[in-house]
Amino acid sequence: MLLKDTYQLIINGKHVDSENGEFFETENPATGEVIAKVAKATRQDVDRAVDAARQALTQGKWARFSAAKRSQVLNKIAAILRERFDELCELEVQNSGKSLANAKGQVLQAIEDFELYAAAALVHEGKTKSVPNGFLNYTVKEPVGVCAQIIPWNYPFMMAAWKLAPALAAGCTIILKPASLTPITAIVLTEICQEAGVPDGVINVITGSGADVGAYLVEHPGVDKVAFTGETSTGKDIMARASQTIKRVTLELGGKSPNIVFADADFDAAIDGALFGIYYNTGQSCEARSRLFVHESIYDAFVDAFVEKAKKLRMGNPLESETHVGAIISDQQVRVIDGYVQSAKAQGARVVYGGMRPEGATFERGHWYMPTVIADVNNHMKVAQEEIFGPVIVIIPFANDNEVIAMANDTIYGLAASLWTQNFGRAHRVAAQLKAGIIMINNPFSAFPGLPFGGYKQSGFGRELAIESLDLYTETKSILAYIGEKPLNPFGIK
Repeated sequence: MLLKDTYQLIINGKHVDSENGEFFETENPATGEVIAKVAKATRQDVDRAVDAARQALTQGKWARFSAAKRSQVLNKIAAILRERFDELCELEVQNSGKSLANAKGQVLQAIEDFELYAAAALVHEGKTKSVPNGFLNYTVKEPVGVCAQIIPWNYPFMMAAWKLAPALAAGCTIILKPASLTPITAIVLTEICQEAGVPDGVINVITGSGADVGAYLVEHPGVDKVAFTGETSTGKDIMARASQTIKRVTLELGGKSPNIVFADADFDAAIDGALFGIYYNTGQSCEARSRLFVHESIYDAFVDAFVEKAKKLRMGNPLESETHVGAIISDQQVRVIDGYVQSAKAQGARVVYGGMRPEGATFERGHWYMPTVIADVNNHMKVAQEEIFGPVIVIIPFANDNEVIAMANDTIYGLAASLWTQNFGRAHRVAAQLKAGIIMINNPFSAFPGLPFGGYKQSGFGRELAIESLDLYTETKSILAYIGEKPLNPFGIK
């Protein structure tokens, strides 16, 4: 019911065509079929959206709502999302190709994000401090201003919620720029926010070319902050563009996350966890545990058991509840993934499962790639150092703790890491030495509402999903008042 033939821009609360009336098509990656056409924004449309957001900010349409009122609206957004849960999940599957099971978990987390920040809005406040000699200092939290939020194609609905919810809780106004491959659910989420009571102009949606309107949005002098999730090279470009006007920037970028299995690990739990850590969301995750380090004493047995489990993963119609692994976002991405697999072969690694498009009538259309296992990999190989962003895991043996810690950290990235051991002393000692923002011990789950998510090194900076994320969307204003009875005369002039 939420899928329409045409989606327009949302500017100042209204659905409008782009300035030049152009549209682009968006498809279902599982079938390759066009499912809708979407307005293709111009730079003039960006100007209109920024003006609307700036006007909404200066007029106090949202920031002057009490924290309690903003909290009520955020809770109402969550309530509407719960009512439309099944429709939203189906829509997310249709535009992204991910499995229904994956979509359900992500839409549920989006709901919990709005509930989290509805509560956080009530407690995020300044402090009061008495200063000697008759002074009083107090701080207030004010919205950072107009925020450009750029959303990736791998988690289009959930990532929109990750960014919208804290910005709204803080009182900011927003221009949302979803990925061109998956624009639909971000538009629908904005419509729901408006239905729940978010005033016109507070959230505006610009769809179209990231290289054109996205870059212009980042540079725009009317934008105060940029929040971006995506690949690292684009993040570097955004930093450079944003620096010209000294914008606040939050970046959640790529990863090549390690998954370490020690000899004393619960063997079966590590197999299941490693399987989920790479093949969840078809491997199209920034924190996918794509480098699997296994102690040499259990290496061969682990590879064999992992492959047997991988063979049991079900690929197919993403809307069927039994499907584990959905489609790849585009044919171009399929070619990128296969290029990495071929490079591994050329460098002497062994593809022990997958490494090709699946066969069968179900996969004749759309964009598909089999869950792939590559063994006997050297940590310096291209497939061990570069982000593949697909269902491909490389398995590397190690001899001791020091060696695996060094290999795990030998990457430009530092987003996530998992480790499996029944020795909790070792677990915490190794966790302390891994250069990553998220460490998982004996479990594969990386993101829960309320827990900070973000990385080290070229995986970006800033933390999302936690209460402290509100600090990324606020300025702290310090006010110093003299309350003494005797007038001040600093120079002592009579």
